[in-house]
Amino acid sequence: MTKTDSAQAMRTKSPASEKVTLTFDENGQQKSYHLPLLTGNLGPKVIDIRDLYAKTGYFTYDPGFTSTASCDSAITYIDGENGILLHRGYRIEDLAEHCDFLEVAYLLLHKELPTQKQFEDYHHEISLHTLLHEQLINFYKGFRRDAHPMAIMVGVVGALSAFYHDSLDLHNPYQRELASTRLIAKIPSMAAIAYKYSIGHPFMYPHNKLKYAENFLHMMFAVPSYEYQVNPVLAKAMNRILVLHADHEQNASTSTVRLASSSGANPFACIAAGIASLWGPAHGGANEAVLNMLTEIGDKSRIPEFIKRAKDKNDPFRLMGFGHRVYKNYDPRAQVLRKSCHEVLQELGIKDEPLLGIALELEKIALDDPYFIEKKLFPNVDFYSGIILKAMGIPTSMFTVLFAVARTIGWVAQWREMIEDPIQKIGRPRQRYVGHEQRNFMPLNQR
Repeated sequence: MTKTDSAQAMRTKSPASEKVTLTFDENGQQKSYHLPLLTGNLGPKVIDIRDLYAKTGYFTYDPGFTSTASCDSAITYIDGENGILLHRGYRIEDLAEHCDFLEVAYLLLHKELPTQKQFEDYHHEISLHTLLHEQLINFYKGFRRDAHPMAIMVGVVGALSAFYHDSLDLHNPYQRELASTRLIAKIPSMAAIAYKYSIGHPFMYPHNKLKYAENFLHMMFAVPSYEYQVNPVLAKAMNRILVLHADHEQNASTSTVRLASSSGANPFACIAAGIASLWGPAHGGANEAVLNMLTEIGDKSRIPEFIKRAKDKNDPFRLMGFGHRVYKNYDPRAQVLRKSCHEVLQELGIKDEPLLGIALELEKIALDDPYFIEKKLFPNVDFYSGIILKAMGIPTSMFTVLFAVARTIGWVAQWREMIEDPIQKIGRPRQRYVGHEQRNFMPLNQR
């Protein structure tokens, strides 16, 4: 069986005869068109409209592509109605509770959880690529000290293609693997340097004997003048944050990575495009928005005022970090991170920090208030991750950067899946044109 035949066999589980019929009037005459109906392993059936325009002369209209499947994928499955998130078939709760981040990275890339030997080999392989080219480190010095870390990340990740020419050939499996390894290994180093640069601290080189999350915390907070010991409770929480944000199906940034890669762009440019998309406040900035909201509330005594506003449908105010666009029930990632949130606050002995006090009071209200329960406005993963990162002493400007560190593995896995998919082609959405009809041109002196 060829690669194409194998891929087609996996993606067509519906009987070949299963179709839907599209019927409409055209110039007073009723016409019907039959469209194939495809079924995946889980989730809703999919109407195959690839030949719709050729058959009918019509496009579909779907702003935001919320009802459109743009690809086949075997990486992540989401059931928003029932609060289910699976990576390669494994529940996110199990992965976050029991796995090191690199185990999950291996799973997303290689389709199976690693054995002990495979995990050790993979950790070693990643450790060989954690260092950045020294000239790339000099690249940071071209940014202003007060530059947003995400602006730095977009530029520096995109610049990787200028330093690593031996991993740009999309059609070479070895180079795809090398580019994947480099991105996963270097992204924490790049993020930590962006933070160090913003506060004027010396850059810390990676410590490869540490685990992935531990190494990231070491690069973020260690200084050359004294020995830094990674707190295991904080490392466990950071590992969970990374796992819980590793991939989330065809969201805006993942779709951006896929669209960029469909043109044949190099992997570093594609991931930089994903980081740029993630930077948007409607996407990766949600946990930063939580902290901004807590700052706006300012004091526990004002919580009832903001709760009242949140319940008023005529008030534009919304409680950030509650409910989720995809999860109509409880966000399964939030259930895991809630545990880490309380572990971190207890470990650090934080009792008097005003914003965290407001956050915990809001959590209590949301979990007990009939209005929030009825509307299913439960705290989501952004709510708890914002609290944890704040407690760790990480500035809000770095929150989205941490999201990018975690999501890079998902972007890389999705990029590779697309490159290896024989039916994928360059992305080319169409439009419903609502501008002027053809107009007669008039020279400048006649207008």
